[in-house]
Amino acid sequence: MKSKFVRVLLAIAGMYTFSALAQTGSAATPSGTTAAPLGAATAPATTPAPTTGTKVGTINIQDAIFGSNEGRRDMEALQKKFEPKQAELKNQNDELEALKKQLSTQGDKLNAEAADSLKKQIDSKQKTFDRNVQDAQEEIGNQQQEIASRILSKMAPLVVKYSQDNGYTLIVDTSKPWPQSPVLWWNADAVDITKPVIDAYNVQSGVAAPTGGPATGAKPVTPKPPATTTPKPAAPKPSEPQKQ
Repeated sequence: MKSKFVRVLLAIAGMYTFSALAQTGSAATPSGTTAAPLGAATAPATTPAPTTGTKVGTINIQDAIFGSNEGRRDMEALQKKFEPKQAELKNQNDELEALKKQLSTQGDKLNAEAADSLKKQIDSKQKTFDRNVQDAQEEIGNQQQEIASRILSKMAPLVVKYSQDNGYTLIVDTSKPWPQSPVLWWNADAVDITKPVIDAYNVQSGVAAPTGGPATGAKPVTPKPPATTTPKPAAPKPSEPQKQ
């Protein structure tokens, strides 16, 4: 069974990942630039919308990136890479829990000097553990950012090409729910292009589907952090806007 440590780190790392995606996407697809032909990688085009109207589409770029075969493969590799760190943090946590249990069960039997020494030991190990968790969060966040930026640089031209071929005049990212994004509501069944973009990118990349993990870019679940960690501000898990 996979420890909750890596899932905690992956979930928290998600907060670092997408703050720069909009800038990266803009840099990858300058206004007025026509994307290079993608051949078989481009999803089938439909009849363009009338030029007199505005056809708006949506895409969850986070799901598109990490729902692609390449994104899933690289995230699984990242999790595998951090398994030794996961084990190390678990050992530190177990040791800290044992000391706290000792203080709780034997504290009243210890003399003042022994009790004070045990408390200082717990405090020192707690600070070390918290610092190691923070360092791991930052490291995994940076690597997740690298994965996202690399995939987006190749996916962004495909999004532009697909949108042009299908008559869209505007594509809005719905990775974050309102009020974090300006999108209050959308009809996903009618206007969302995330799935066809994932399918087209999988063809373009040539990366086979990983054997494990979900088939789409599901966001990591955020379990409660270990009881020994110093409470840190946690990003709330917002509800997705209602879709019809």
